[in-house]
Amino acid sequence: MKCTHCHEREATTHIKKNINGKREEMHLCSECARELGVMNEFNFEPFSMDSFFGNLLGAGAAALNSLAGVDRCTYCGSSFNDVVSSGQVGCAHCYDKFEDMLSPSIEKLHGRAKHIGKSVTYTEESEPAAQEESAAAVSELDKLKAELKKAVKEQRFEDAAVLRDKIKAIGEAE
Repeated sequence: MKCTHCHEREATTHIKKNINGKREEMHLCSECARELGVMNEFNFEPFSMDSFFGNLLGAGAAALNSLAGVDRCTYCGSSFNDVVSSGQVGCAHCYDKFEDMLSPSIEKLHGRAKHIGKSVTYTEESEPAAQEESAAAVSELDKLKAELKKAVKEQRFEDAAVLRDKIKAIGEAE
C-alpha cells in the first residue's frame, strides 16, 4: 500500500481515527510520519537495539550493582536488589546470603522464617483409617454424581432429586 501523503513510498504506519462518527484512515511512509509528527503524537521514541536488549536482560542494573559494591551471592551472583525486583532468589544459597533481609518478608508470608520441610503428622481426623473412610466416601460421592448426571440426561428428574439429596447429605456429613 502506498503512502497517502507522498504517494511514492510504501506505507509503514497505519492510523485509523474515529472522530464524531467520521472515520479517517491514513497510511504513511516512515519519512512522512516523521515530517507530520505522527510518531511524536503517539509518544513513539526511536531506540537502539543495544539499549533494548540491555534493559531487557538487566545489564544496566547489573552494571550499577557492580559499581556500587553491592553484596552478591557467591554462587549465582544475584544481589538483594535482583531478588526483590524479580521476586525470586537466584539459588538456594541466596537464602543464607540474604537471610537478615529476607527473613521478615518470609515470616510475613508463611508465618515462620525457617523451612522445616514436608512432614506427615497425624491428627485424630487424619489417621490412616480415617483417610481410608474419607476415600470411600469420596468414591461413593463420585458414583452418586455420575448417576445424577445420567438421570438428568435421561430426564428422570424424580431419581435426580433423590440422588441430589443423597449427595447433599454426604457433603454435610463431612
